[in-house]
Amino acid sequence: MLMAKSRTGLLLFMLVLVIPACFAQSNSGLYIIKNNLISFHSNTNLELIRASSAELKGVIDSKKRTFAFSIAIATFDGFNSPLQKEHFNENYMETSKFPSASFTGQIIEEDDFTKNGTYNVRAKGKFTLHGVTQERILQGDLVVKNGTIKLTCNFNVLLSEHEIKIPRIVHEKLASEIKVELYAEFVKK
Repeated sequence: MLMAKSRTGLLLFMLVLVIPACFAQSNSGLYIIKNNLISFHSNTNLELIRASSAELKGVIDSKKRTFAFSIAIATFDGFNSPLQKEHFNENYMETSKFPSASFTGQIIEEDDFTKNGTYNVRAKGKFTLHGVTQERILQGDLVVKNGTIKLTCNFNVLLSEHEIKIPRIVHEKLASEIKVELYAEFVKK
């Protein structure tokens, strides 16, 4: 548990150091998030749960082909009720112990993101949620146009892989596999 907090703290520390450096290096390959929306939904026969956040933080280094993303779990909103949001944060995600989720790693493809175009890319890295880190390869689409990058990515998260326990009483209301959709617009700095 302490290591999970340390990794999350280290990632946030790296973002704090890297983002200001972006402003000092006009010829760098660094892009930071300007606008974003990340949402998830759980769909079962008994209940549909949706929530979203526009608080994703992140940076892409197009020259080194690396990236770092982080989001505070408590920023998700839109649940079916305030009590459902409270249960999400306190009972399932345990945000007091595991306040954020992150994904850091490397872009696999060798595309030139300085040129306008649409690129289907894969990103390999470490996805951390609920204090559990899993190596993942996620696929998404990048649209590069006039110095901005727009990213869309959809992926699934298995609750069991991140040791998120669901009580039997609500087991049929919460899917064991959560669908995540991400949109982020980056600007060069």
